[in-house]
Amino acid sequence: MRVLRYRAKGVLRQRMRALRNSIPRESLAERSAKICAGLLSRPELSGARAVALFWPILKRGEVDLRPLAADLRARGVVVAFPAIDPATKVMTFRIPADPAAMEEHGLGFQEPLPSEPEVGAVDVVVVPALGVDGEGNRLGYGAGYYDRTLPRFCPPAVAIGVVYDFQVLSEVPATEGDVPLPVVVTDERVIEV
Repeated sequence: MRVLRYRAKGVLRQRMRALRNSIPRESLAERSAKICAGLLSRPELSGARAVALFWPILKRGEVDLRPLAADLRARGVVVAFPAIDPATKVMTFRIPADPAAMEEHGLGFQEPLPSEPEVGAVDVVVVPALGVDGEGNRLGYGAGYYDRTLPRFCPPAVAIGVVYDFQVLSEVPATEGDVPLPVVVTDERVIEV
């Protein structure tokens, strides 16, 4: 049964990547702006002192949180981004002095420099996904970084998934070790589990 769920997730990942890549970039930018506005209206972010975001891989059509990062930083909120230790494959969140100076380190996304400080604690972790369902089950990219990292921060931090509304699925096959998201913000709605 477990093997079938893993295979189903692999097929679903391919389908969701293709779907997301079929949407015009201008539409994704508009949808991303709505998601950022939705996040800013969340009570979890209104009082946050430190937030972990992700830098988008735009060629993959990920939700663009860069405007949110700039807004939070302007408000004095500490904004951290994922960094993967190449030796241990452990994901941490680091605080870049200048997010524009982050670099790609072989995994396809921009990371803070290894010299940047790790964040000790965060109030919110915003999580990317290829899809989610109404129970908060997340279809990630398959490497398990967030599933292994979220339990270190949440609770007390709140994990909030972000997807375009067309990425909300009737069911995501959950497997052992998957961490469901209590809140998901899309360009159309908020799902609270």
